[in-house]
Amino acid sequence: MTKTIVLTGASSGIGAVAAGRLADEGWEVAVVGRNPERTASVAASVGGTPFIADYDRLDDVRALATALLDRYPRIDVLANNAGGLISEKGVTADGHERTIQHNHLAPFLLTNLLLPRLLESGARVVSTSSLMNLVGDVRLDDMEWTKRPWFGGWRAYGTSKLATVLFTRELAKRTGLDAYSFHPGYVSTGFGAQDRLMRVSQAIKPGGFGIPATQGAEPLVLLATGAGSPAPSGTYYDQLKPFGRTRKQADDTDLAAGLWIKSGQLVGL
Repeated sequence: MTKTIVLTGASSGIGAVAAGRLADEGWEVAVVGRNPERTASVAASVGGTPFIADYDRLDDVRALATALLDRYPRIDVLANNAGGLISEKGVTADGHERTIQHNHLAPFLLTNLLLPRLLESGARVVSTSSLMNLVGDVRLDDMEWTKRPWFGGWRAYGTSKLATVLFTRELAKRTGLDAYSFHPGYVSTGFGAQDRLMRVSQAIKPGGFGIPATQGAEPLVLLATGAGSPAPSGTYYDQLKPFGRTRKQADDTDLAAGLWIKSGQLVGL
């Protein structure tokens, strides 16, 4: 039986590479992206189906969930890979700080809207986090980052990726699904293209200092297929190694539960 993966952030970078790898292994790939042209191009190249959603609008996420449920009677893997660094502070159409909405609230909403289908399918959920979780600080009284300095968005980014680890662990605990988060490594892609420091690094070394997207996609592919997940559900991977380093907050079960409740309130669940 052909397995189906919903792969967000699949129009470029490690998402596009993973889409190709999984399609080569016989998977049906739902290619989710924000840019219509790139998303359609990747979908055509892997024989998948394109779905467009802009995480600046939670209504797009709701429409995406409806389209996926209409299209797929079974979903074997949900890969929450979309997101990134936002260097200029801004607010979404829903009134939320853009970093936390893109990297946490939108995938939280999508996962919950698909949850009945995921449970029926015995699916696994794989979410792209980052080693930057180590500089994160999840504060339930300041999810919108109004009480803290911005510092180019890096601390907000780390906080959103720490939220990904907490969300993954709470998802595993609440649902019994296999759920994993991972750091892909510092990948030389278009990540943070608008950030000044990232532009300087590209000027110093065109192509960047990181690993290629083919290498960064490896943990995503292995966790999606089950080949790289001998560790318990809820585990955070540093590339291919389980039990990667996380900020101490990642082990706070009360914070994880509180984040789930607060996130549900913010997205209207």
